[in-house]
Amino acid sequence: MRQLIESENFKLDPFFNLSTDNLCITDFEGYFKKVNPAFTKLLGYTDKELYSKPITEFIYEEDRELTARHGQNLINNIPLCNFENRYVSKTGELVWLYWTATPSVDEGLVYAIAKDITHKKELENERISLVSDLVETNEKLKQLNHITSHDLRSPVNNLVYLVEMLDTNKINDDATLQILEHVKRSADGLKESLNAYVDAVTESESIAEALDDVYFNEVFQEVTQSIGTLLSGSNVDFITDFSEAEYVPFNREYMKSIFLNLISNSTKYARPGVAPIISIKTQMDRGRKKLIYSDNGLGFDMEKYGHLIFELSQKFHDANGSKGLGLYLVKKHITSLGGSIQVDSKINQGTTFTIVFEEWS
Repeated sequence: MRQLIESENFKLDPFFNLSTDNLCITDFEGYFKKVNPAFTKLLGYTDKELYSKPITEFIYEEDRELTARHGQNLINNIPLCNFENRYVSKTGELVWLYWTATPSVDEGLVYAIAKDITHKKELENERISLVSDLVETNEKLKQLNHITSHDLRSPVNNLVYLVEMLDTNKINDDATLQILEHVKRSADGLKESLNAYVDAVTESESIAEALDDVYFNEVFQEVTQSIGTLLSGSNVDFITDFSEAEYVPFNREYMKSIFLNLISNSTKYARPGVAPIISIKTQMDRGRKKLIYSDNGLGFDMEKYGHLIFELSQKFHDANGSKGLGLYLVKKHITSLGGSIQVDSKINQGTTFTIVFEEWS
């Protein structure tokens, strides 16, 4: 049989020698009878070494039983397709091979092609590992969300209760009464936001099913009232025009978060000695609704920081209490519902955010 394979009449030598795939011929007893240079190079063995031992000794131990079962099918004249197993190279490294083999019962031989898919398997394993890590991290974040929201409810409810207990009839100072009114609004707003947040975490419905017609001016008024004390202390001047697009199908809590973070940033990063001016308007552009938000604040260097603006924990100015989270959340809220956001900014000339909302029927 060996002489048959190596005889001058055996016309597969050019095919074997030139192919970049791993080619081999085996017999029904489980030995290599001929291998091409690509195969020997891949495994690191010489032809003599590969011919001297049963094939099973080159196969990774955990894959031997499965390989033997498929080998029996070949002996029974059943071709082998889409089969994967691992070989151990001469250096001890595992090599993943993807096999296609056809038996020749009359000759007692098997003609096989093996593709090296080691790199593909490594990428798959890496992806599985990453997905597993993400699932674990997501579960931890869910648990943290539930714990945090649960632990915050008691002090928030207590704060609201204390504010309600105040007898404003006993207070004669108008400034103090005004401050208490701001405290009450802030406490009520915090409670409402926390309850909505808890509901959003626990709801099993998809966010798309929870979309409502969100009116921009209503959200603007609600947010500015909740942070009225901050705004009054910053002398902010608002210029708003929502006439071109009064509402958009969106998640209301997301929209409140977008307004809150953008407005808070504009007041936090105002230019020293310059009263903040914030312009918020809507536009219709080829059937898509846009929200254009601009301020006259510090701005930032787009060439230097433009690619980092919406990344987590990125801070471009010194500010007490800044966590680098606001713009990250803004983008997440928008893109999670199919929208997009762009930014344009110049140092000491302010920043403009252009939000394009997804079309919803």
